[in-house]
Amino acid sequence: MAKTTPFNRNPQVARARRAKTLLLPMPRASADGLSLQVHIALDALRRGCGNVHAAQTLTQAMILTGLLAEAGYGTATFDQMQSAESVISEAFDRGRDTGVWMLDEDGFAQFATIATTYDYQLQRAPLSVIADASDRLDRFRGGESFEQVARKRA
Repeated sequence: MAKTTPFNRNPQVARARRAKTLLLPMPRASADGLSLQVHIALDALRRGCGNVHAAQTLTQAMILTGLLAEAGYGTATFDQMQSAESVISEAFDRGRDTGVWMLDEDGFAQFATIATTYDYQLQRAPLSVIADASDRLDRFRGGESFEQVARKRA
């Protein structure tokens, strides 16, 4: 009977592999899957067929784009993010009040730029930077301000 080759179970080797993985960009299939969700949400809101989930998806992409740009991957200005926040707030208000979840042409153009930047970031930023930005977003969603999150990082 043939013997199986044992895999190296050395914890140092596992840590080294994990550390190397965190330095590499996200696998292409994973990045494409995340990008697709954002593009589908953007299209639904452009056509006036969106819902609260689509608006939330764009909001999360907007925040992650800003955080990743802050980390040095892609460009997003404070004014651009502030304007996009106003656009998505209006979409939430309109959706809640009328049941119509949509973006006007200007809002669509702003979020198309954000979606394109997000695509670039997912393909270029190391997984550790994306994981850190995602963690910051999760803590923000949990009620912490970005200032509290920044203090914890320091």
